[in-house]
Amino acid sequence: MSLRTAVDVQEERLTAQRSPCPNCRTGTLEPFYEVRGVPVHSVVNIRTREEALAFPKGDIALAWCEGCGFVSNTAYDSSLQEYCSDCEETQGYSDTFQLFQEQLAERLVKRHSLFGKRIVEVGCGKGEFLSLLCKLGGNSGVGFDPAFVPERNPAEGQANVEFVQAFYSEQNAVGDADFLCCKMTLEHIADTHAFVSMVRRSIGSRRTPVFFQVPDFRRILTDNAFWDVYYEHCSYFTKHALSQLFQRAGFEIVDIRSEYDGQYLAIEAVPAEKPMGRLKEDPWLEWTSERIRNFSSVVAETIASWNQRIASRVTAGENLVIWGSGSKGVSFLTSLRNPGDIRAAVDINPHRQGTFMAGTGHPVVAPEQLQQSPPDLVIVMNPIYAKEIATTLQTLGLHSKLWCV
Repeated sequence: MSLRTAVDVQEERLTAQRSPCPNCRTGTLEPFYEVRGVPVHSVVNIRTREEALAFPKGDIALAWCEGCGFVSNTAYDSSLQEYCSDCEETQGYSDTFQLFQEQLAERLVKRHSLFGKRIVEVGCGKGEFLSLLCKLGGNSGVGFDPAFVPERNPAEGQANVEFVQAFYSEQNAVGDADFLCCKMTLEHIADTHAFVSMVRRSIGSRRTPVFFQVPDFRRILTDNAFWDVYYEHCSYFTKHALSQLFQRAGFEIVDIRSEYDGQYLAIEAVPAEKPMGRLKEDPWLEWTSERIRNFSSVVAETIASWNQRIASRVTAGENLVIWGSGSKGVSFLTSLRNPGDIRAAVDINPHRQGTFMAGTGHPVVAPEQLQQSPPDLVIVMNPIYAKEIATTLQTLGLHSKLWCV
C-alpha cells in the first residue's frame, strides 16, 4: 500500500460505520475524518531504510460520540500492534519533560500521602516515573509494560521496585495497591470502558486512588494538529469523555485538569461509595461539535499550507530537518505531499539515533550530526521543547531558524 496524505482522501467517502461508543456504552460513533495507509507503529526502532519504507500500514477512520465527546479510530486493528522492548517511547532525555515529570511525581506523592505505600503503574514504559514515585516516598512498586527493557532499569539498586514485561490484566492485577497510575496508555486501548472497569474491579473494596494521563483532544481540535493523529492512538478524550468514562466505571472524580501546556489531560479518582448520579452535560459540546464538523476540511487546508511553506524554502535552496522522531514526526512526514523535502529527523534520545522513520525512511540523527551539514530551518514537532532545542543549537554553534507546528 502506498502512502496517502490526508489531503488525498478528503474528497473520498468515509468508510467508518456508525457504531456503539466503547467509552460510554450508550452513544453512537459518527465518522468525521479519515486517512489511509499510515504506519501502524511510530516509535518502533527500525534499523534499515528499506524496512522503514516497507513498514506495515493501516487506516485511520475517526468517529465521535456526541453523547460523551469520545473519539475512536473505528478502523483500528489491534492485531497490527506489537508492543515490545524495541519500542522507544521515552521522553526522559528532555530536561523540559524531566522537570514536568518530577513536579508531577512530587505533587502526587504529597497529595496522596504516598510514603511507605504500595504503588502500581500500568503501562510504565521504561520505568522512570514509577522509580521516581518510589524514590520520593520510600514506596514499593510494580510496573507493567511489555516494552520495558530490563537492561535499562532506572530503579537499579531499588530492591522495592519490580517490573513485569506484560500487559496489566485481571490475571496479574495487584489487589493490595495503595495507588495506581497509568500515564499515556489509555489512548492505546480501543475498549476504554472495559479496561477502566477492569482496573476498578482489580481494586476491589479498597479506596485506592488512581491517576491517569492522556492526550487532550481539545488541543488537537484547537490547533488542527494532524500530526497528533496516528495509528497507535485509537482513543481520544475530551474532559467530558474522560470524566464520564471513570464515573460509569465506578469511580468518583477527585480532580481533572489540562496540563503540560494543554497537551495532556490528567484525572485523579477514587472508587465511588455510592452509585453514579446524573451526569453533567458537556459545556464544550457546541464548540466541539463545530470543530468536529470542520476538522477534515480545516486539516486539509493546514497540510496544504505546510506543503507550500516547505516547498518555498526548498526552492530557495534551504536545508530542512524536523526535530522529534516520535509519533508526531512520523505523522507529520507521512502527511506531506513531498516528505523528501525534509532531510532528516533529529532526536536527543540515543536509542532512536541511527534508526529510520516508519513510512518515509528518513534517518534519525543526533543533534551533533547537524554540524556536518547545518540546517537552515528546523521544524519543531512539539513547541514545548522549542526553548530547549534553541539552546542546544546555540551550544552547537548553529543558527538555524525554528518553525513550530
